[in-house]
Amino acid sequence: MKKHPLPPFNLETAKQKVQMAEDAWNSKNPTKISEAYSIDTEWRNRNQFINGRNEVQKFLTDKWKNELNYKLKKDLWTFSDNRIAVRFEYEYQNTEGKWFRAYGNENWEFDENGLMKKRFASINDLEINETDRKL
Repeated sequence: MKKHPLPPFNLETAKQKVQMAEDAWNSKNPTKISEAYSIDTEWRNRNQFINGRNEVQKFLTDKWKNELNYKLKKDLWTFSDNRIAVRFEYEYQNTEGKWFRAYGNENWEFDENGLMKKRFASINDLEINETDRKL
């Protein structure tokens, strides 16, 4: 399976890859999202280590049981050959009704088929008032 655009990336294709990721995550569809990752994908998400598409799907399913009204924005930070770095922010409401904004950076590495082989995310959460939402 190939997921275009393929590496090596240029500015246009790197931006396209970032937008595709943002759109997919905002769909909150774990199966659709997992198809952008290699079968043996490796993740670090905060303090969790996730390996393979099946674990990605479980992680995302659990994520959106606890992060309600999720909305994400990603921005390209830099890129080279088969790697892309992004900064992001997202907002969500927890199951108790409190609102949060999460900020962070992700480093991505892609295989020759354009599937994300590695995803390393550093994320910080900030509790916000509902009136402070911007996404």
